[in-house]
Amino acid sequence: MPSNLALSLHFFLQLAVVLFTCWSVGLLLRRLGQPQVVADMVAGFLLGPTLLGLVLPALQGWLFPTTLHLEGDAGSRIAHPSLIVLYVAGQLGLVLYMFVVGMSFRTDVLTGHLRSALGSSVAGVIAPIVTGAVLGWVLASNPTFFDGKVAAWQAALFVGTAMAITAFPMLARIIHENNLGGSPTGTVALACAAVDDTVAWVLLAVVVSSAQGDASVALLALGGGVVYVLVVLTAGRALFARLARWAMDDNGLRPAGLVTTMIILLLCAAYTEAVGIYAVVGAFLFGAAIPRGRFTEALRASIEPVTVRLLLPMFFVYSGLATQFSVLTDPAVLLVLVIMVVVAFLSKGVACTVGARTAGLPWGAAASVGALMNARGLMELVLLNIGLEKGLVTPALYTVLALMTVITTLAATPLYHFIERRYGSPAPPAAGGDVAAKAEAGHATGAPREPSAQPR
Repeated sequence: MPSNLALSLHFFLQLAVVLFTCWSVGLLLRRLGQPQVVADMVAGFLLGPTLLGLVLPALQGWLFPTTLHLEGDAGSRIAHPSLIVLYVAGQLGLVLYMFVVGMSFRTDVLTGHLRSALGSSVAGVIAPIVTGAVLGWVLASNPTFFDGKVAAWQAALFVGTAMAITAFPMLARIIHENNLGGSPTGTVALACAAVDDTVAWVLLAVVVSSAQGDASVALLALGGGVVYVLVVLTAGRALFARLARWAMDDNGLRPAGLVTTMIILLLCAAYTEAVGIYAVVGAFLFGAAIPRGRFTEALRASIEPVTVRLLLPMFFVYSGLATQFSVLTDPAVLLVLVIMVVVAFLSKGVACTVGARTAGLPWGAAASVGALMNARGLMELVLLNIGLEKGLVTPALYTVLALMTVITTLAATPLYHFIERRYGSPAPPAAGGDVAAKAEAGHATGAPREPSAQPR
């Protein structure tokens, strides 16, 4: 087993390579109109077997080892400790990032566009789940994509869930980097993603519980999630308001205030992870429940730079290590990929566009919501990792869905910009009297903000 010193040195090397690769890919993709978070996702796949493992397999296997052979037992292999360190670092990045996203969520704008958000959410859940379920049902009997232990209805529900999900954190970053934080389009898209992802996590819990033969998994996720939401959005709001007043002084954020907030955040993440709706949901809701003002601005300035530049890329690399693009040499697998991409685009994008338009948004804003909702990146990869870990999907289907994720996410921003040129840029609502509303409105219109809140 590697020593602690060896693991530390290895992690430092991994992190240096990851940051350099993300920066390099970001320089290239920014010329194509892609935000840095998409570059991070692409870099994660390039560092896996897809490119680095194909060109320099020995280097890739040494830099990102996935398994470890036990001494004295040639047939026994365990997950490499280096891989576990990479996973934990990525999960911490996810939690902190979702907390920042929650603090940026505009509940006041959502209230004014609740009908549009609900209309888009319903359409954005039903259409992809139904079409994805049909695909999953057809593929269930194919051992290339599902093993014999997965029932047809479980395969259908998993693929339907994968089609319905939107990468909430990635969508938030795309909205942030396109100055849509306070606009109706950005707010409705975020609200739709929040609803769609919540439904997706509940459905995933149902699939996992059925695969494990234990219905309590789904019941715990549903019941525990409802309890968490009620507590955080009722009694929690009052406690967080007191926390905000105590944590700030004339010089800004007190060290004790930052530490206390981090403790609460980690407890919230641990609770939601334990009940089965996963840590990112708890982190987001905690961030959304904190009162806006100097406190949230100070927290964001302290947390965001290290999170998005240092920790979050680790998750993308961890996900990239599980992809095996060599399976695409099989014509049947390649055909399934093409079908998945087409169905994903149409079922999510068109359905959300029609839903938002029916609910009252103009065509331009509705089409923008539909385009943005196809950004599946981060949360889709979380879902796929869980599916692979639980034995719900084979590496081949994981790769197909992962590549579908990359394609739809890469297309989201250019498609949004095309619609923006056609219909005009959505304007944010007028800022209210509170500090947070003014700060967010200034951000959405391009006014200067704190350096840490600037896009990468």
